[in-house]
Amino acid sequence: MSREHEQIGPWSFDTCLIHDGHETDAPIGAVVPPLHPSTTFARNANYDLIGEYVYARYSSPTARLVESLAARMDRGADALLFSSGLAGFVALFETVMSGQHIVAPQIMYHGAQDWLRRIAETREIGLTFFDVANPQGLTEALRAGETAVVWIESPVNPTWDAIDIRAAAEAAHGVGAILAVDSTVAPPVTTRPIEHGADLVFHSASKYLNGHSDVLAGILVTSEENDRWDEIRMIRKLQGSVSGPFEAWLLLRGLRTLSVRFERASASALLIAQELEGHPAVSAVLYPGLESHPSHAVARRQMTGGFGGMLSLLLEGSIEDARALATRTRLFIPATSLGGIESLIEHRASVEGPHSRVPGNLVRLSIGMESAADLLEDLHQALAEAR
Repeated sequence: MSREHEQIGPWSFDTCLIHDGHETDAPIGAVVPPLHPSTTFARNANYDLIGEYVYARYSSPTARLVESLAARMDRGADALLFSSGLAGFVALFETVMSGQHIVAPQIMYHGAQDWLRRIAETREIGLTFFDVANPQGLTEALRAGETAVVWIESPVNPTWDAIDIRAAAEAAHGVGAILAVDSTVAPPVTTRPIEHGADLVFHSASKYLNGHSDVLAGILVTSEENDRWDEIRMIRKLQGSVSGPFEAWLLLRGLRTLSVRFERASASALLIAQELEGHPAVSAVLYPGLESHPSHAVARRQMTGGFGGMLSLLLEGSIEDARALATRTRLFIPATSLGGIESLIEHRASVEGPHSRVPGNLVRLSIGMESAADLLEDLHQALAEAR
């Protein structure tokens, strides 16, 4: 299922991740791209800018390296780097005007959902959340001539339902809306939504793209440069929400190993999911790579480089039992995030708060780079103690 032989320009995907941007430091022969921490950039004797950069609030050479690579990975026309995932999300939805309408899943990243609720309440913007389990849920939520943005996650966090991106794009375009896809848990080594008809792709780059739990960043990739994209770029400039040079440099370093990290996490997650199916303390394992998952066929069609390292367990027990399990592991760290080299466990409903529709007995796992056998042993002992 590897994408290692797919081409991005003159190179294969994996080679592009390793070498893209190195040519920028050719004068001294450094094998690692430079970090440019300058906040301002000088002008010449005619008061013309020496280069293309003015001020770091607009952009920086290091940020532009990440953006160039991100656009190539997702087969987009351009990309913009933000100081956090939510900063990019907010910039996109700042382009939605009063009187327009937004459609999004009932279960999605809670921080983004909270922002949608806020602007719906304060700016007279229509908002409809649809049930991913209902095959007609998305189309029934659309309003012709009103819906401006359809936002989906695929897979959906934390049930890992795969939404058919091509069908969602056709439905959105049919009413004059754009489709934006949160592909955080399905990075471009496995899914490229633009190839399925999406207009915008979003990544919380703090997760798989960085992969080391030490950077806050977000990325938007567009299928084409248009008026909406120009407005998003202007919003980022006015808000000053571009990622700092050091964070951009760390993100670029993390991207170099994205393929091998995602491949390892996918392999371990599939093994763990298969081993825990049928465990007496587990009522269901939610993982798109399992044939038992309701949207396995869609995931298999869209996730061509692996099913990722995210899975959830529905426990035979109460919300208290599920919360307790998240504190009984020895290798899994009880913390909120995903996509890092370390494995994490969390009780999702507790994290999401009062609006959460996540089942109380759900525990979310992010599989890292540790030995799959050690991780499985850790889960077995924690489940045994819980029982």
